[in-house]
Amino acid sequence: MTMQETETTVTSAAAGAKVFPGSDSRRYNYFEPKGRKATHYEDVTVDVQPDPERYLLQNWIISFGDGTPTYSKDWTALKCADWHGFRAPDQEWERTHYQRQSTIVGMIQNVVENARRAGAPQRFDKAWVAVLQNHVGAFKHAEYGLGTALMRAQRYGYTQMVNNAILTNASYKLRFAQDLTLYLAEVGSDIGNFDLDAGKAHWMDDPIWQPCREAVEHIRAATDFLEQVFAINLVFEPLVGELFRSGFVMQVAAAQNDFSTPSVISAAEADYERNLANAVELFALLLRDPAHGEANRAVVQGWFAHHAGLAVKAALQLQPLWSLPRVKVASFVEAFDRARNRVAAIGREIGIDADLPALPLAEVGQPASAPAITDAAAE
Repeated sequence: MTMQETETTVTSAAAGAKVFPGSDSRRYNYFEPKGRKATHYEDVTVDVQPDPERYLLQNWIISFGDGTPTYSKDWTALKCADWHGFRAPDQEWERTHYQRQSTIVGMIQNVVENARRAGAPQRFDKAWVAVLQNHVGAFKHAEYGLGTALMRAQRYGYTQMVNNAILTNASYKLRFAQDLTLYLAEVGSDIGNFDLDAGKAHWMDDPIWQPCREAVEHIRAATDFLEQVFAINLVFEPLVGELFRSGFVMQVAAAQNDFSTPSVISAAEADYERNLANAVELFALLLRDPAHGEANRAVVQGWFAHHAGLAVKAALQLQPLWSLPRVKVASFVEAFDRARNRVAAIGREIGIDADLPALPLAEVGQPASAPAITDAAAE
């Protein structure tokens, strides 16, 4: 029995003024679990954030000065018949999140200490050292920018389950930006003549990184919090973030005598798998909503057209990076093709057209021209 089915005219907030289903039980049974039994994640997350449609008899307890409620469904263009139906697949809440973050930080610290103890940084290929200094150092600014965008976005979710998933997403991005900062400082101290400010200079001025900056800034400027979540996890990450981390750094580093950097980068790839699963679950719920699914699909398809155009441009401008290492073991064209297929697969999971044209043939070391991206919803 739901709260709505037992609704009465009681408006008092006094204790005992109204009897809720299961109020005499010592078990958490006031919500419908996703599975047969409620999980610990659901017990500590579901309905932590109040909702007048469920338990706040006197509407929102506080509101903003202009009358805007504490939480509003109007803060996103997407609509949902039941915002409380979302459950994060990773089932992460405060305690488990802190435990996982602590484990990752400890792992990276061990990697750095072992590498330095073995004198590994001095054996890095000189051309690769420049890549770490200039371009891995630049990429940390993209991670930080996306993390701060998600920090804003998490405030606007209508339920605690949505907010938790976005907040942990932000926490992972900000931690990884810090991981890269600390890692480069550690190995740079062993290499010598390592310019820790070079990454910022390249992020601000290097033509290779300017489309990436543009894509990140468009995400940060978006006023719809779910547009930010969508653009980061379902567009930018597979087309730019994963392309750079997995398609370049993790593929190339070992051939340059660098076995520690891939271990640091791998933490971010594991983070992304969790964030992606949560985002896919959320947007699949919204696009399959019985009342609002089609309207939501049109909105999301428009978001994809805008942000995919920027992300593809950013990805293509990174192509010269693949020619910088002395030992070349990876191909940009192959890496981008994997990213393109990844985006298409993600689109199919949530129910949008995310197919991107294949790259035209280009000369080695020259950025390929961006394929046209159309708004399928507007056709």
